[in-house]
Amino acid sequence: MLSRRDMLFAAGAALVPVCTCPTLLAADAKDPTKLFLDGKKPTDSRLGKNKTLDDYFPFTPPKTKEEWAARRERVREQVMVATGLWPMPEKTPLNALIHGKIDRGTYSVEKVFFASTPGHYVCGNLYRPAVKEIEVRTPGSEKANKYPAVLFAHGHWANARFREESEASAKAMVARGEEPDVERAKFFMQAIPATLAKLGFVVFQYDMVGYSDSTAVGHVARSGVPAVDGFADAEGELRLHSLMGLQTLNSVRATDFLCELNDVDETRIGITGASGGGTQTFLLAAIDDRIKAAVPAVMVSTAMQGGCVCENCSLLRVGTGNIELAGLFAPKPMALPSANDWTKEIMTKGYPELRKLYKLLGAEDNVSAKAWTRLPHNYGRPSREYMYGWFMKHLKGVEEEIPETPFAPVPVKELSVFDDKHPRPKDELKAPELRKAMTAADEKAAKAMKPEQVRKALRAMVCDELPTEVAVRNGPNETKGDGWTLHVAVLGRKDEADAVPTAGLFGKRFDGSKAVVWVHPDGKASLFKDGKPTAEVQTLLDAGFAVVAPDVLGVGELTIPNGFQVNKTYSGFTYGYNRCLLAHRVHDVLTGLAFAKTMLNAKEITLLGAGEFGPVAILGKALAGEAVNKLAADRNGLDFAKITKTDDPFMLPGALKYGGLDAFVKLCGDKGVTVVNADGKRPAKPDTLVAAVLK
Repeated sequence: MLSRRDMLFAAGAALVPVCTCPTLLAADAKDPTKLFLDGKKPTDSRLGKNKTLDDYFPFTPPKTKEEWAARRERVREQVMVATGLWPMPEKTPLNALIHGKIDRGTYSVEKVFFASTPGHYVCGNLYRPAVKEIEVRTPGSEKANKYPAVLFAHGHWANARFREESEASAKAMVARGEEPDVERAKFFMQAIPATLAKLGFVVFQYDMVGYSDSTAVGHVARSGVPAVDGFADAEGELRLHSLMGLQTLNSVRATDFLCELNDVDETRIGITGASGGGTQTFLLAAIDDRIKAAVPAVMVSTAMQGGCVCENCSLLRVGTGNIELAGLFAPKPMALPSANDWTKEIMTKGYPELRKLYKLLGAEDNVSAKAWTRLPHNYGRPSREYMYGWFMKHLKGVEEEIPETPFAPVPVKELSVFDDKHPRPKDELKAPELRKAMTAADEKAAKAMKPEQVRKALRAMVCDELPTEVAVRNGPNETKGDGWTLHVAVLGRKDEADAVPTAGLFGKRFDGSKAVVWVHPDGKASLFKDGKPTAEVQTLLDAGFAVVAPDVLGVGELTIPNGFQVNKTYSGFTYGYNRCLLAHRVHDVLTGLAFAKTMLNAKEITLLGAGEFGPVAILGKALAGEAVNKLAADRNGLDFAKITKTDDPFMLPGALKYGGLDAFVKLCGDKGVTVVNADGKRPAKPDTLVAAVLK
């Protein structure tokens, strides 16, 4: 029978591996911890190319309501952290100005601008029904003349709210059967809100950042990102300031605007938009409970996730994708029109899984999808009529097909919200000044933030927490020495394709009760010198500790062949789909901690972080909480405010927004916590950290 000591890694040997690693080889005499010879590497997906927005993003429906409730809460928090809205920023007065009413007979068009945050203005047109039909929220309600409302997010069409297709292009669209007449081909951006208003909806069509009247902050695209307007520099990442976050805040405040209108029933608000407007649609629907029905057009799919900077931000799609993000709205009504673009396979990839989710929640009929694969990427008439019917059914209780009727468009010059009598606000801020104001607001909010809010934010930044189980992919390999036994194996998570080479070392006094997870810039190789445990490690062995040392990503046998690559145009294209390098390393440390806790069943677990990897250990302890009894770490002078490059190995999107390393150290508590070398001038010697473990 195996002794408790001999079960150090053997405990996991029976687990089914998630991925297959190369055959383990005999240990190297100079480095007993080495697993792979002849240049071989673990089969860890992270050693290959990072995931991009053009990859495949399937969604696996949950098996139980309870499973989905927990998953939904986690992903929703991730979305809000990613967009800089966790917790929601202070909602300052909108000071909305509505003017310039244009009477179109059955409806009217007005001009609107308001401050979503001080100095940043959202502009748009407000369409209102002219017929005073009686609209009530519930039977017997005294609220008369209250209409359902719809937000309309326009997407990436040139000139957007002011769009006017050329005569030749419009006629060609009509000839191809894409549009019924020239007016609607030229002015489909007006056809949508005009038709909804004629149907009895109040509609607010609002600008994306940098479009139409909302030009104080520029809208940048995938082809190149100025750091200022694109919020694409290191500080933007560290504070989670992004165009996507700003637009999402604008959508939330646009909902506030509708709710403040006397003629809007705030219990019946929907949102729609196509392409980039579809992204705005499903994101707002995911995080704002006031949205009751949604139609994100030609956007939701398992394929391309959104190609613009305004559709991407760090953390957003790590471990998830647009199908699941749309599913966060369940069980409320959502319809998904698609066309001959990246959404063309929605009926077989994505929609069936969403139907399973809705069925699980008892609302299978509340999700619908239709594909018009003969039509190009647009919000064409079939999709529009599908949307009208959806909102009529779910916001007005009328179930019927709604044909779109001709309308007389407003000359685009008359739609602008600014004129001689209504000039641009004097306090309107350009991007640099707006960013300073946002930073000041963040710093104020951080001081009032509760520890649990910071911990949840950190969980989203690392996209991980302490797992409940660990898989042993291969091994263990065993080497015995003078008074010590070494086991080396490959660990990972059951739901990920990682493969972390890890060493477990124990001496004669190990009784299974105490373990140190050793986090070092040299990985597991740092346990030995000249084939023997180092003096500091031997001290731990003599004290009865097992020492568990992982090669975290980028270290030792998990060295990345070409380094960790970050998109040079916009780092959100990388960090929006992949953990940053620092987060990957914390992930691997959490795997080591879980091994010590669940397989060794250690009663006392200590986390030791040496040199520049001290902050990795600090973040691990902050997330693991009381599962780690002691922490001894060299802070190594890390100050996130001094990071100036988005590909810095210690980049952690959001770190400054939530108080920096000081805030994360506070999450570790005081008991059993030793953090040294705050200024980076006095590196901690290994024996100093070991002494902290033993005291």
